[in-house]
Amino acid sequence: MGKKQKYPKEFLELCASVTAKRPKTVIDHILKHGHITTEQLKTTYGYDHPPRAARDVRELGIQLETFRVESAGGRKIAAYRFAEQTKKQFRRFGGRTGLSKEIKEQLIEKYGCRCFIYLETLPANYLQIDHRVPYEVAGDSDELKAEDFMLLCGSANRAKSWSCEHCENWKGVKDRNICLSCYWAYPEKYSHVAMRQIRRIDLIWEGEEIIQYEKLRMDAVKAGLEMPQFVKNILAKTLK
Repeated sequence: MGKKQKYPKEFLELCASVTAKRPKTVIDHILKHGHITTEQLKTTYGYDHPPRAARDVRELGIQLETFRVESAGGRKIAAYRFAEQTKKQFRRFGGRTGLSKEIKEQLIEKYGCRCFIYLETLPANYLQIDHRVPYEVAGDSDELKAEDFMLLCGSANRAKSWSCEHCENWKGVKDRNICLSCYWAYPEKYSHVAMRQIRRIDLIWEGEEIIQYEKLRMDAVKAGLEMPQFVKNILAKTLK
């Protein structure tokens, strides 16, 4: 069991303001026991991806440090505890407002209220912030910046998560530069999709454009083709 510490009143108020289940679980456990291990996050609380739980805490402005402990089976595993609390940290993260809201507002102001992957304009509450480079690959950063994140609709976020979690870089290589050249980090300029030589375009028809889409769909049905292949055939003919 880790050694319990005394924390500043302002820090304890910040911890108490957290209501989301996953980060609150991590915070409450550390406050009680001094630290929490990846093994405890998996076996006691049922979180299959412990780094995500730690990331949730960090994004709320509560800094954690990662260290190694010995598991019950004698293996070296990761554990998390609160980093040293300073007044500078509270000012930087804006206290109870949380880092997520601050970053989201900066991204919307700079790029507009739209999904970075599908380029669809949506209400702000339909958009989620996500790391361009997964925390599981990049690890901790001394300073979190808005440009290290992106806005994603729920569908794009699920698609990115699935692709990243099945990527060899996520599973073992852990090279940040590989992520930086990936579609899921910078869809406007990339050389691979999760280490696979794939190029993709996500198209959306809106408003009056829907008439064009319906015509394409009907023509695809007549040709006996799925829409993606039908559109690719049209593009191939145009490029010849």
